[in-house]
Amino acid sequence: MKNENLNSNKKLDQLEEHRTDNSGEFLTTNQGLKVNNNQDSLKADERGPSLLEDFILREKITHFDHERIPERIVHARGSGAHGVFKLTKSLEKYTKAKFLTEVGKEIPVFARFSTVQGSRGSTDLARDVRGFAVKFYTDEGNYDLVANNIPVFFIQDAIKFPDLVHAVKPEQDNEIPQAASAHDTFWDFISLMPESMHMIMWIMSDRAIPRSYRMMEGFGVHSFKFINSEGDVHFVKFHFKPKLGVHSVAWNEAQKISGVDPDFHRRDLWEAIENGAYPEWELGVQLIPEENEHDFDFDLLDPTKLVPEELVPVEIVGTLILNRNPDNFFAETEQIAFHPGHIVPGIDFSNDPLLQGRLFSYTDTQLSRLGSPNFHEIPINRPVQEIHNNNRDGHMRQQIVKGKVAYEPNSMGGGCPYQAMIKDGGFHTNNERIHGNKIRARSQSFVDHYSQAKMFYNSQSIPEKLHLQNALIFELSKVKIHAIRERMVAQLNFINKELAANVAAKVGVEVTVLDMPNQSIPADADPKTLQSAEREPKTTSSEALSMKNTAKDSIESRIIGFMMADGVDADGVNTLKNQLENLGAVVQIIGPSMSAVKASDGTKFIPKHSISSTASVCFDALYICPGAESAAELMRSENKNWVIGFVEEAYRHCKAVYFGADTNAIFSKTDIAGKTFEDPAMIANVDSTVGNGKFITAIANHRVWDLEIDRYENN
Repeated sequence: MKNENLNSNKKLDQLEEHRTDNSGEFLTTNQGLKVNNNQDSLKADERGPSLLEDFILREKITHFDHERIPERIVHARGSGAHGVFKLTKSLEKYTKAKFLTEVGKEIPVFARFSTVQGSRGSTDLARDVRGFAVKFYTDEGNYDLVANNIPVFFIQDAIKFPDLVHAVKPEQDNEIPQAASAHDTFWDFISLMPESMHMIMWIMSDRAIPRSYRMMEGFGVHSFKFINSEGDVHFVKFHFKPKLGVHSVAWNEAQKISGVDPDFHRRDLWEAIENGAYPEWELGVQLIPEENEHDFDFDLLDPTKLVPEELVPVEIVGTLILNRNPDNFFAETEQIAFHPGHIVPGIDFSNDPLLQGRLFSYTDTQLSRLGSPNFHEIPINRPVQEIHNNNRDGHMRQQIVKGKVAYEPNSMGGGCPYQAMIKDGGFHTNNERIHGNKIRARSQSFVDHYSQAKMFYNSQSIPEKLHLQNALIFELSKVKIHAIRERMVAQLNFINKELAANVAAKVGVEVTVLDMPNQSIPADADPKTLQSAEREPKTTSSEALSMKNTAKDSIESRIIGFMMADGVDADGVNTLKNQLENLGAVVQIIGPSMSAVKASDGTKFIPKHSISSTASVCFDALYICPGAESAAELMRSENKNWVIGFVEEAYRHCKAVYFGADTNAIFSKTDIAGKTFEDPAMIANVDSTVGNGKFITAIANHRVWDLEIDRYENN
């Protein structure tokens, strides 16, 4: 026993040597070098490209890239599908990329959607950014558009990305919480980063809890460049706009879905494709001539800013359709490797400092995650264009290259493979004049952190503002440290004073009025760098930023729950079922149990769900099927509480609820029956010829979010 104690103490001493406390210490590199600037990467001038020389950036991101093996550090939880992209309008005037100039040609694609912060086993319904990455298998090589469902990001410079992710991930000491930003470290970081305020408005909005992957937008985030055959340059912003519109779920609903079906989005995408309801998006671009780069009151290189559609309309140029599920999730969805640096002739990078860091980071990450520099040989990553180069060997090499030569120039191989001329499709980097000092700094034009945050908030409908406010209250109520909550409310006060006051009242702090962060202009500043510092915003609200304006003309692929029991009226059920299915909706039967439901005429309906094994949150709308006998059976003592709870919850989430003929035994027992204000999505005591049409219209509108305001006023 004595020897065991000695050994134990020796082990503790060894461990003690490796423990450290960062309190009161200077920030250093892994080599012990004190870091003077941890906010900005090294650039060729303030607005110039990031430099490979930046060993601090490379060390920090390399270490970050290799923190998880083999799961992705971010975007670990994902789902994907195969599809096609078809160009409908040529962009030959702007770019020489063939897949954007050859109208009508179909390009195979693979798209992967994901959450950012959670592990592979986390829920689909976390409040989070959603990845929207598309690999285009073009004749000129693979092109990856690595997008998100939010058009801006938290930070302006890639050197801060590891800090952001470390802050939002589960806290270091206890690995809590998973897939959630409602904790101290995230809000501590955010409250000290004014540049994040625009993104916070988006992430606290309903955009962060989409109804499905099929109903969310995609944005390229960064400004890229188009280059045409004449060498003319345009900045470009990419947009994917969903055919079904942009729709969300309620936060309370998202929490319940996470318990009932944490694979909700993954299942939704898979089943839609299996049912032939292929998800579809329009690809759009915003185009800005190079000479107009400095015409805005924000900087095009700033990834925390968007270009309002009122200033530069989105031009629709093609369609993206996903039409085939993977055959093997791991081999395809998990092993696919995206990289914003996978481009084709006619597309190039801007000097956005977040994008510049991503160009290094993604390859480095794939080396760790997929275990080999030959990750491009995995079938899902192979281009349709043949690969010919002098890269050799490496772990898991598959390509077999004949001959002796693996270098260039050479004579033994006839000089092959040889360089392609530009006219032959060889990639040519845009000739951009670079001047200025080698500097670790940020342009003054990146300084304004609140104007677009205000614009987003101003653009929201009243229900959307209410949801955003409640999201902030929920998140900050989970923050234990009073000073962090106080700092965050002070930041909100720069965006909207009423919002700040309402949040402060619920999270137990006073609104502290701070001085606006320093936006002073250096005396020797270049006028081109003064955009955001000295100009009033041209756009204070934008219709495109609110989901109230989204498409509401289709019920395609919506999931409609038909609740029924023995004695149901088969004719009434089948009439509405046929109408809904003819319009592309999916009808799912909910019974008291999984046993067949026998209709009054002897017809049998097979339930997909039992009342106790599902919940209203899994459906877009609810139909209480007609028939007095069915209604009485549903209200039997063992079913009653389930049924009433099911119906009232759907109503609270502003969904369409339709009571069929002779179901007053249920309707009269719900809280809904006593409401005095009109609900266009609550259909009861009407003839089916009228009721069916009203129900279909209500489903197409997705939700009646405005009812939340009516409920507050009537309570």
